[in-house]
Amino acid sequence: MPFSSLSDPADLARAYAALEAVWNEVKNSIAESEHENERTRISYLVAGFAPLALDEEDLKQNVLLHYRHREAA
Repeated sequence: MPFSSLSDPADLARAYAALEAVWNEVKNSIAESEHENERTRISYLVAGFAPLALDEEDLKQNVLLHYRHREAA
């Protein structure tokens, strides 16, 4: 589980909210057959960036930047 390293309830809530925000922003650009894999990948990105984020919006923006940079490469 990607969020198993997050133990603080506030961090977990922020991570889940950021995951939903990122997913809602990118899901329409992803083939439906890839939805599960990409959502899982985004979950791991959120978990990785969560300890460094200032707030939910910062977390969302960092994940989107990283996700889109990889997609463009």
